[in-house]
Amino acid sequence: MVWAAAGAVTLGFLVALEITARGYGLPGPITNQARELVFAPKSGFLLYAGMALTTVVLTWRQRFIAAGAAVGIDIAFALVRWAVDAPATDGHPFGNGALWVILGCAAVALTRRTGRERVLLLKGAGLGLLLVAGRKTGDIWLIITSKTRPTVLDQYVATADHALGDPSWLAGRLVTATGPIGFNVLDVVYGQLAVAAVVVALYQLRGVAAERRFPSHHLVRTFLVIGLLGPAVYLVFPVVGPIFAYGTGAEHWEAVSLWADTPSSAHWAVAHLWPQTPPPVTAPYPMPFDGITPRNCMPSLHTAWAVALFIHSRKGPRLLRFAGTFWLIATLTATLGFGYHYGVDLIAGVVFTLTVEAALRSFDHGWDRPGLRLVAYGTAVFAALLLSYRYLPLEMARHPWLSGPLLVLAMTSVLYAYARTTARHRPDTAPVPRPEPQPELT
Repeated sequence: MVWAAAGAVTLGFLVALEITARGYGLPGPITNQARELVFAPKSGFLLYAGMALTTVVLTWRQRFIAAGAAVGIDIAFALVRWAVDAPATDGHPFGNGALWVILGCAAVALTRRTGRERVLLLKGAGLGLLLVAGRKTGDIWLIITSKTRPTVLDQYVATADHALGDPSWLAGRLVTATGPIGFNVLDVVYGQLAVAAVVVALYQLRGVAAERRFPSHHLVRTFLVIGLLGPAVYLVFPVVGPIFAYGTGAEHWEAVSLWADTPSSAHWAVAHLWPQTPPPVTAPYPMPFDGITPRNCMPSLHTAWAVALFIHSRKGPRLLRFAGTFWLIATLTATLGFGYHYGVDLIAGVVFTLTVEAALRSFDHGWDRPGLRLVAYGTAVFAALLLSYRYLPLEMARHPWLSGPLLVLAMTSVLYAYARTTARHRPDTAPVPRPEPQPELT
């Protein structure tokens, strides 16, 4: 019943976004996903990652059959496109097969399975589809933020960022100095965060086929909740980022990128200062901005997802822990060095993730007083951060040696509270039950 209710809510949410997108004359997430059944998909790697999540409920023999079917379908689509002279110029040349396999698993579950086996296979197919639908939903959310928020609060955030020493300006110069190699390594890490998350999730879900059930808590669920709640904050606190608000939107991309795609130039920037010159400390005000650039900075969801990936990789083998650490450091460097976020965005993203993760873990283990206290504290700190960025930026910029450490201390306090509270949920720290008294023999 819980899964059915979650599926109904998700479907209703997708339909609402579809209607909203249609109101702006754009295809919605359902239409974009349906197109990838036939046309060249724009998320080829992600579709195969979603198929990998679906196959966690299958046996090894079934997985090989699914993979072979996906590759065969992709080859057939490629041959048809070649025959009709329709190259995949607007997307990846592969990925259709993976989507067909996911839908095929759902069809098999409904027609050939019963009872728990049907539910398990439907859960696997739903998990794969949710991963891809989350990407499509995020794209529509970004369009909605640009259409519904004509003004942005970048001047407030940039002023508050002086308390941290303007880290985006410093990281931007460092990334540019690394040249094409450093830039493109960070670009791959930044763009393939979802694929890295699937690798960690596959490790967490490796026992599903044998145990015939999903674990109570795993990374994909955290990713989906972050992606659902985060864009709502975008609407409350619209920010476009330093590369757009204080630059042309294409700094150091054309100079060092090896890829053909570069971000479109931003409009109505307050000045062209990033990354050479930090903005001056002046009284901030909401400034109008174009209707194209997404207002997707506060909080930094890339930071939030990278932190969640790091947390969930801690119980894996050494290689997985190393990869989680690398992905976190590289993602933080890229978010700042590419000019997509301010330093205070990252602090808000860390607090946001820890609060969401704490809520999900408390839901799994039962809502007790420490869990409720942690979620309430994380929510209060996150709200205090947003309020301070909005109403105290000048004071923060004028007293950086006080406000900067206070920001870091606020984030660290939530991290400490999270580590201390969630340690109680580990099996090795659970209290040992007392043996029941045995009746005396007479």
